[in-house]
Amino acid sequence: MKLLKEKIMSEGLVLNDAILKVDSFLNHQIDPELMMEIGKEFHRRFSGCGITKIFTIESSGIACALPAGLCMHVPVVFARKQKSALMSSEAYSTKVYSFTKKVTSDVTVLKKFLPAGEKILIIDDFLANGEAALGLANIVQQAGSEVVGIGIVIEKSFQPGRQRLIDAGFRVESLARVQAFKDGKVIFAE
Repeated sequence: MKLLKEKIMSEGLVLNDAILKVDSFLNHQIDPELMMEIGKEFHRRFSGCGITKIFTIESSGIACALPAGLCMHVPVVFARKQKSALMSSEAYSTKVYSFTKKVTSDVTVLKKFLPAGEKILIIDDFLANGEAALGLANIVQQAGSEVVGIGIVIEKSFQPGRQRLIDAGFRVESLARVQAFKDGKVIFAE
């Protein structure tokens, strides 16, 4: 996605050989026009899949998933990283390790929002090791629903996440694939 790559090049900050900071447009401050274009692109890539819901993880995944839900006219459900006091025991749960934060979270979603028989598109902002996407897929499978695809905004192709998801049988569509970070610059995969 050309617009996203341009934004990464102009505003992304390479912190080291594994971390890209995009907080000026993706996960602290959000560029709503870019998010709408991201939603349209996910809609284009997954049209015809019969998607009935989009599933993501709080908090950064929400901004990417919501415009896709608008374009596809389907609800967006997000898993919580911390169980709210208002959540009943009727929830699906799994553990997810965060590459960036170096913590494991108990990720939960109420069962009433993921009934059996749904066709789910998982969307997330980054793909590194695939932990979040695999955790969300685990919840979808617990619910008796089907993951029809996984949409990623920025994939770090030099890390094993994509291959782990493909090996697990999932279709993966990434809008920007980063091959490497070199001399403070982003090198995109073709």
